[in-house]
Amino acid sequence: MAILGSIIKSAIDLKDTLSSDINPIQEQEQVLADMLDTAKNTAFGKYYGFSQLLEEEDQATAFSKMVPYHDYNQMDSMWWDRIKHGLEDITWPGKPHYFALSSGTTGKTSKRIPVTEEMVAAIRSTSLAQVSALAHYDLPTDFFDKEVMALGSSTDLIEHDEFLEGEISGITASNIPFWFKGFYKPGEDIAKIENWDERVKTIAERAKNWDIGALSGIPSWMELMLKEVIAYHDVKNIHEIWPNLQVFTSGGVAFKPYEKSFRQLLGRDITVIDTYLASEGFMAYQSRPETSSMKLSTNAGIYFEFVPFTPEYINDDGSLSQDAPSLTLKEVKTDVDYVLIISTVSGAWRYLIGDTIAFTDVERAEIKITGRTKFFLNVVGSQLSVNKMEVALRELEEQFDIEIPEFTLSAKKIDGEFYHCWYIGTTATTNESELAEALDKSLKEANKNYKVARGKSLKGVKVTTIDPNIFHEWSGQNKKKGGQVKMEKVMDEEKFEAFEKFVSEQ
Repeated sequence: MAILGSIIKSAIDLKDTLSSDINPIQEQEQVLADMLDTAKNTAFGKYYGFSQLLEEEDQATAFSKMVPYHDYNQMDSMWWDRIKHGLEDITWPGKPHYFALSSGTTGKTSKRIPVTEEMVAAIRSTSLAQVSALAHYDLPTDFFDKEVMALGSSTDLIEHDEFLEGEISGITASNIPFWFKGFYKPGEDIAKIENWDERVKTIAERAKNWDIGALSGIPSWMELMLKEVIAYHDVKNIHEIWPNLQVFTSGGVAFKPYEKSFRQLLGRDITVIDTYLASEGFMAYQSRPETSSMKLSTNAGIYFEFVPFTPEYINDDGSLSQDAPSLTLKEVKTDVDYVLIISTVSGAWRYLIGDTIAFTDVERAEIKITGRTKFFLNVVGSQLSVNKMEVALRELEEQFDIEIPEFTLSAKKIDGEFYHCWYIGTTATTNESELAEALDKSLKEANKNYKVARGKSLKGVKVTTIDPNIFHEWSGQNKKKGGQVKMEKVMDEEKFEAFEKFVSEQ
């Protein structure tokens, strides 16, 4: 594959050289116009007058006024359920070939999200754009000869009526280009193994047969796989097995919380590249080494809108108030949290994906993920976002020289008073009271609303430390291991009670 690797490297360099300066705003305007035109004769397009919208001078504004926001339940019950019953031309022309299963972080019940051939092509287009961006990184030519370990969900898709179903990583892996199959590991046979533990065990057994140059997957599950490989071969770090490993493409969640523990598994430093692949599409990827921010995929089947993330626009269940204002890419500002709204070539329209983002560079359309709308803790006016929580935990890691890859919390009433009760995943034996005091102090300094709440309705902070593996076992019991499964960071009282019971039984 050395010759093919050199060809790929040359093609990437050439594409980067020939690329003209792009205008993300113009790309988004074109994406919206194309999507409205393609879907104008669908049931959704006729209901909301897409043909009339196409005649408007300001299509973006007209679109936002005509089409309401939809969360999954609204989109599914009102529109996608008809597709599942065999009807076509509902929210996108024809019928989707796939449905992506996504339990996300909200519970056992899987969401079934349509994935059209156009979306498969859009994901592939963004994936190639991400590969092309490697030209900006200082990687040797022989890196492109090495194999790529993509750790996702099973590619053994389930037949359900006339559709194939699986997690989005399994769907995309089952559609990899023919020329990439020689590079792809663990290979089609292992990728089809449904049971996570069995799949990882098989990877560990065959690991020495591969020359892995890059890893791709969710950090928590990738970390567990690497530990299994290291333990199976009784070595100190993964570079003793894969000496040419140079890149980790992290997806699903932010890499920062896992960075300290992840790097403990390496023999030397590697390049980490963040990506943002969700069940609904490939949203963004890190395109240059000067920043950890990700560039929105503005020309590949997704139209983005942004709603200011403030309490008055968020309902108790995490959904969005219909009177919340939306902004286009040309109206956003840096360092402001926005709820991300998407419309896609899979027939999702003004869809609340549940993530919050902030722009770090508007001109380049670069963002960072700041949290989830449902992970916004505001029981007593504390207004804590996941981003604020993560920053505070990184400070704890530095202050106490520990690793905290996982956590969850809830607002809990104890003896008539509200407390923020944290479970922190760490193998350290640091005093829990000291951790609680330091965490409380950090949050007061970073968030004035939290500081006000601590002086009134929020009595205090309680911290319990547990083995990080307990979080993975909880995910395994409530959903399954591996794939796109992510740990919920903020729980309601009922789920938190179940989590505490689970922890006590371990």
